[in-house]
Amino acid sequence: MRLWSLHPEYLDSKGLVAWWREALLAQTVLQGRTKGYRHHPQLTRFWSTSNPVATIATYLVAIQREASRRNYQFDSSKIATGRISIKIPVTTGQIIYEFNHLQAKLQHRDVAALTPLQTIHFPETHPLFKVIEGPIAPWEITK
Repeated sequence: MRLWSLHPEYLDSKGLVAWWREALLAQTVLQGRTKGYRHHPQLTRFWSTSNPVATIATYLVAIQREASRRNYQFDSSKIATGRISIKIPVTTGQIIYEFNHLQAKLQHRDVAALTPLQTIHFPETHPLFKVIEGPIAPWEITK
């Protein structure tokens, strides 16, 4: 499961579809409707909020908006009700790690999607997050 901190505009079509599905799975987990993935490290920052379900719903909205911008048909009725207005902190180290990770994936999967990313110094984040200085998040599993 990869719940990106990056802005959805950076993902290629396969990546955006996978992200949508994984975020919907995360929503199911946070709603307590499945026994699997409950302790997945990617969910740590959602569990740590006062309303994990509203947080993941807010997260999903931005993915669905990007899909709509691309004329994809992601079913917004699958997004739980409730939204949050706060922003979750994400570290500079985490953003850089994820951006490098995405670029490595695109190098093998979609070079055309990689090319415009190669001129970006520091990427934008998903709208749910605010950037703070710091290392890679402790919940991140690095290789």
